[in-house]
Formats: sequence, C-alpha cells, structure tokens
Amino acid sequence: MAELVLIAEDDPEIAGILEAYFTREGFRTVHARDGQVALDLHRSLKPDIVLADITMPRLNGWELLAEIQRRGRTPVIMITALDEDIDRLQGLRIGADDYIVKPFNPIEVVARARAVLRRAGLSQTGATIRAGNLTIDLDGYQATIEKDGSTVSLALTLTEFRLLAHLARTPTKAFSRSELVDACLPGSDALDRTIDSHLSKLRKKLEQAGSEGMLTSIRGVGYRLAVDR
Repeated sequence: MAELVLIAEDDPEIAGILEAYFTREGFRTVHARDGQVALDLHRSLKPDIVLADITMPRLNGWELLAEIQRRGRTPVIMITALDEDIDRLQGLRIGADDYIVKPFNPIEVVARARAVLRRAGLSQTGATIRAGNLTIDLDGYQATIEKDGSTVSLALTLTEFRLLAHLARTPTKAFSRSELVDACLPGSDALDRTIDSHLSKLRKKLEQAGSEGMLTSIRGVGYRLAVDR
C-alpha cells in the first residue's frame, strides 16, 4: 500500500498544493487544519510520515513533534516560514527529520520526504547489531544494554537511534560530524552543533543505562563508540 502522508497545515492553499503533488507521486494523504486534529489522526491512522507547520492553532508544530516523538518514531518534517538558525536547530534537537522553509518548491518537498522515508526504511532487514553489551534491533527500532545480568532498554529518538546504529556498525572508528550528518541527516542542512546536541543526549541515555564512556568525543575529529567486541 502507498505511504500515507499526514499534512498538518492550517493554510488550506498550501495544504492543497502539497496534497496534489504527493498524490500525483503515488502517496496517500490526509490533511489536518490544526495540531490537535493532526495528533488525533496520527493516533488513529498511523501515517508513515508527518509534514508539520509550526504556527498552527490549538497545538503548534513543536508540541505536535514532541508528542509524536513520545509516542514512537514516525518521521516528521517541519515546514515553516521561520528561517532562523535557532528555529532550525530547535526542530532538529527535538527530533525532526528535516526542516523546510516557506516558500518552497513542492517537488523538493516530495523528494525530501522520499529521502526521509528511505532513511527510516533502511533498517527493514531484520538485522541485529551487537557491539559489546549493546544490542540494536534494526527491524524493531530498539536498542538495549546488558548490565549486571539485566537488560535496559534505551528510549531513543529516531535520530539518536540512527546515530547509535551508524556508530555501532564500525565501533572504535572515529566519525567526523559531517560524516554523521551525511549518514543520518542527509538533506537536512544540519549544523555541527545540532549533531553535538543529539550525541550529547545519546551519551546521557547510555550513561543512565550504565554504559559510561561508551560514546566518546575525539578532539578535532568527531565521535566514536568505544566497546569491547
């Protein structure tokens, strides 16, 4: 079945344009005029991807994104007229998969949505990555740490999960920030400090699970995962 795109946009003209282009490209679409309706539709329809405006009534785009992140790992692209770096950084910090500024080319929006869906679908292989006491279920989007005979699940955002999986594929290899952006946030124009923010949160979650020192920063280079194979 074709992927379902939830378009959360209070401007009916913009929403209509997006629906027309996504439908033409073979997607199914559903439109929400405010954030609360979008949240209700996300719960009932379980869309494959969400396009969310920021300045919506009842529930704004930041609140919608945060709630979707709490529920699971549905990819979210923020579409907004706010083009300051601080706004872009906030969206990516919360866990947005991409950030598109109005006015936009709807063909580009479709292309970037396809790219986000491809990245989200790369794990549909049933594969498992094991690195030291870390186990990553790529199919189920789950990561666990074995500590003192018990298993601790990591509550990760989609971006944190991608970063951890990418680092764990070749543990002890040092990755530059640009390599991590290209691998885990391609097309997002993410800044170096955005990656730093994601990895800082990931490090804290690993430490809380009992894996202090697993994620390390290499001065002048980037980051690596330090594990016993």
